Amino acid sequence: MAAPETIPDTHAMKRPDPRRAAAARPTLALLASAALAGCAVGPNFTPPAAPTQQSYTVQPATALPSAGPGEPQQQIAEGADVQADWWTLLGSPELDRTVAMALANNQTIAAAQANLAGAADEVAIARGGLYPQIDATANLARNQYGASFLGPQAFTFPRFSAYSAGAAISYDPDAFGGVHRSIELASANAAAQGEALNAARLSIAGDTVIEALQIASIRAQIDVVREVIASDEKTLDLVKTARASGVASDMDVTTAQSQLDHDRTLLPPLRQDLNAAQDALPILVGQAPADWAAPDFALDRLSLPRDLPLSVPSALVRQRPDIRAAEARLHAASAAVGVATADLYPRFTLSGTIAEQGLLTGPAGAAWSLVGGLTAPVFHGGALKAGKRAAEDDYRAAYAQYRQTVLLSFQQVADSLHALSNSADAVQTQAQALASADAALRLTRLGYGAGNAGIIQVLDAQRLRQLAELGLVQARTQRYLATVRLYLALGGGAGWRTILVR
Repeated sequence: MAAPETIPDTHAMKRPDPRRAAAARPTLALLASAALAGCAVGPNFTPPAAPTQQSYTVQPATALPSAGPGEPQQQIAEGADVQADWWTLLGSPELDRTVAMALANNQTIAAAQANLAGAADEVAIARGGLYPQIDATANLARNQYGASFLGPQAFTFPRFSAYSAGAAISYDPDAFGGVHRSIELASANAAAQGEALNAARLSIAGDTVIEALQIASIRAQIDVVREVIASDEKTLDLVKTARASGVASDMDVTTAQSQLDHDRTLLPPLRQDLNAAQDALPILVGQAPADWAAPDFALDRLSLPRDLPLSVPSALVRQRPDIRAAEARLHAASAAVGVATADLYPRFTLSGTIAEQGLLTGPAGAAWSLVGGLTAPVFHGGALKAGKRAAEDDYRAAYAQYRQTVLLSFQQVADSLHALSNSADAVQTQAQALASADAALRLTRLGYGAGNAGIIQVLDAQRLRQLAELGLVQARTQRYLATVRLYLALGGGAGWRTILVR
């Protein structure tokens, strides 16, 4: 191999060129200041302002109407906090145990926990961009140089085997904050997943309580229908007795029997509804219907909470997990604008290698390299600017979705307040209707026995009593449901929420 014409002066290479050093200072200063400044480009996120509304309805709900004698009187406690384990206010230990099982074993919650863990890992991945990236490198090669490398005398250079083993290091100083914005984006997404977990826990707790109330309500309605059937049987016996004495006709007996048969048809649909609710509850607690039997919840073993908290709208937006999730998604959209903005600026990289290199049959020596690089966008067909505009559009969409979430939350609270008021009125009117129907049925039966009323009048009185008693059960159930939905609309309390942090 021919010797090179000149040998570089290694001592001269080590001496800095004053002109180059002077030219490099502004660039180094820019890199240092940009790296220290971090997130230099893109918008800095500011949470939306708190709502200015002072109430949820046109006429502020300051008092709830009475549900009548013997019924609990509920009242609004404005500004009070929602109790964390609000379901315990219903006074049912078996319900408390069921909700605890659901929060511990529900698969929707398990999926939300896994999603949050994955989001936390994404944050760790994004943070990795702040540090130098170090990779081990190694290669083994069998080489034969050609004329393009050594010229016409290439054939005189023998084949040889060589190896290299060491490390490659690269570092992005994040001059314009793209990495920091990526971390901010991942962190906001993790916060949204954390609130999704909170929302899942709130939803599962609410669904469990509502399913238990449905079981209790259906069982109460079944009891009412059984009482109606028993009443029909008494009426039929009364008519048969009257027929035997010649007071009633065969048509009266047939009419009474028809009413009894009709009322018996009410039981199978109610039993089906009860079975469906009893099958749904095991799924909420993470069990198969064959492996876990739902407790026999009963309305008369539940207590209706008397003092109901009501947060002001400005506090509600901090309590509800769906609103906080919408704010986190808005934050993520803001950070995405910063990432897209950073893509418009140059990217600086520092990379280096250090290795031991040598021939397999000869001595080895240390080798290293240090390279500074710059990549600046020049022409991408407008894609980078369009990407920034798309990110800004996504931010505007996320803001609209945030506002919509807030408005829907106000609607849910308003609906719950109206339901509380209307269900209290419904209980009172249904109780009055039941009392009137009881009196009418008693007098009609006495009249029938005395020959002053026909069987049709008796059956009509029975039907009115049946409807009134079923209506009272349903109205009482609605009071419970409206109470539960108010707790859910207010965010269910903050004390039980947990967020996975890594």
